[in-house]
Amino acid sequence: MSSPFQDRYLWTSDNVRLHYREYPGDPALPAILCLPGLTRNARDFESLASHLAPRFRVVTPSFRGRGDSGYAKDPLTYVPLTYLQDLGRLVEEAGLQRFIIIGTSLGGLMGLLLDMTHRESIAGLVLNDLGPTMEETGLQRVRSQVGRGGNWPTWLHAARDIGRRQADIYPGWPLEKWLTHAKRLCRVSREGRIAWDYDPEIAAPFDLPHNDSSLDLWLALDGFKGRPVLSLRGERSDILSAETQARMQARIPDVVAVTVPKVGHAPTLEEPAALEAIDAFLAPFGEGGGQV
Repeated sequence: MSSPFQDRYLWTSDNVRLHYREYPGDPALPAILCLPGLTRNARDFESLASHLAPRFRVVTPSFRGRGDSGYAKDPLTYVPLTYLQDLGRLVEEAGLQRFIIIGTSLGGLMGLLLDMTHRESIAGLVLNDLGPTMEETGLQRVRSQVGRGGNWPTWLHAARDIGRRQADIYPGWPLEKWLTHAKRLCRVSREGRIAWDYDPEIAAPFDLPHNDSSLDLWLALDGFKGRPVLSLRGERSDILSAETQARMQARIPDVVAVTVPKVGHAPTLEEPAALEAIDAFLAPFGEGGGQV
């Protein structure tokens, strides 16, 4: 059985090889660009991409330092402004003339920023558990975990440990779901052990003073006035509060806000509520080319 996607690669301006998956779809419709979270990679969207293709063409990259993308020689390039440059190259290389962004966490932030350089090409935006204001409690949790340990002798050990660590995020998951989750988050190391599938140095910029604090994401969100935006929020999220999501709707009335029940940061986009919301959001784009 052939793979539903093709693996593709490109080189950044500082010679880091970036990997992305391309799922073929109708060239008359806008493409879907799926951008993963901080420690995630292209595999994070394999279920959603298979659901959307072959109706829509779907492109799912791994940011530098994650998955099958190369690690940066300079860890201080693991910052949004460098990711933005990388994405500019990806858009050009993949020939994305008109596209919709689905961004999880960091991927959502990059969707907001990418609009500043590619506004004429971006037809819509799905923000998965990301808003212009992020809760400090959740940010501190993420900072405390990135780059900290994590290797196991077998996939079963990895799944059980990750399930213990993330039980509050995905309560009630059976072991088989944790196994699937582990295989998206991790890889087999050269030593034959299971390890996180990202460069631990992606945490290096956390210690920089003024770490991208000057980015005005509310202003970036304002740029989407007049275009469709879907905000998904995990009911148990410690990153995106209900108050921030409500403020997003008040600021841009066209924002569709959906709460995904019983999950934290971030929904996997396999949840029925998330999938239903995405399908409804994309439906108009499939009608003769979609919204303008």
